[in-house]
Amino acid sequence: MAHHRDSQMSMADADIEAADGLLAAESSPLRTAIRQGLSSGPVMLSVGVLAVITLAALLAPLLWTSDPIAIDPATRLRPISPEHWLGTDAFGRDVYSRVMYGARISLLVGLGVTVTAVVFGMIIGIVAGYFRSVDSVIMRFMDGIMAIPGILLAIALVTLSGASLLTVVVAISVPEIPRVVRLVRSVILGVRSEPYVEAAIALGTPAPALLMRHMVPNTVPPLIVQGTFIFASAMLAEAAMSFLGVGLPPEIPSWGNVMAEGRAYFQLLPGLILYPGVLLALTVLAINILGDALRDALDPRMAKRL
Repeated sequence: MAHHRDSQMSMADADIEAADGLLAAESSPLRTAIRQGLSSGPVMLSVGVLAVITLAALLAPLLWTSDPIAIDPATRLRPISPEHWLGTDAFGRDVYSRVMYGARISLLVGLGVTVTAVVFGMIIGIVAGYFRSVDSVIMRFMDGIMAIPGILLAIALVTLSGASLLTVVVAISVPEIPRVVRLVRSVILGVRSEPYVEAAIALGTPAPALLMRHMVPNTVPPLIVQGTFIFASAMLAEAAMSFLGVGLPPEIPSWGNVMAEGRAYFQLLPGLILYPGVLLALTVLAINILGDALRDALDPRMAKRL
């Protein structure tokens, strides 16, 4: 009996090693697919646009900007001039400076929401997918959150807790978490039924080791793709909330706030809305193109086809 049990254990170990070897063998074609998918013209252009906007946001103090919240009533609603490259707003603030510094805030909101939603969604999704005893309770709670329109839920949370950068990030993250949970849970359920995972369970592999070695790595590619779409969606949500007056405080120069303050003067100075609006649209478009390319490159069926 002992010899038979040792034989079964060695066969299970062989199955696990074979599965790991298969994954390693497929990694090279996958890397090739990723390189090919990300080397196309539109994707490279999108990466370039994102790089320029990100650098402009990071280097805003060095790009001939002034204080974005400095008020000068004597220069209010001025058109484009050598002193004010994009004119001034209703409070005499330099629009160019507010747009450059606004890129920081808008990108920071997108990054904060993406990290928050992915981290919490991954943890909850792993628990729901692996521990079946709590799966039903967790997923019904997630379904309840998804039943509420995301923008309305975010507005309600900000209204209850007060407007600030942190509360806006949290409010926009909450509607995104259930989507990440459902994605991670489906991946965990699919991987758990694989023969090499069942063999590891039969060998008595501890749950943490099983999750970290065989399950969690499989959630990374779809989470990367999902993260790009969350990033773009979060930037649009912040702009919409700020435009409606229920987002970031007015003194914070986000692209949404700049557009909200310029809507009353659109006929006089349309650039107050057009400049931040065009940059927001370009950023979201570039992120979505990059996300589509990553989705195609990380799809195993696409990798095999290429």
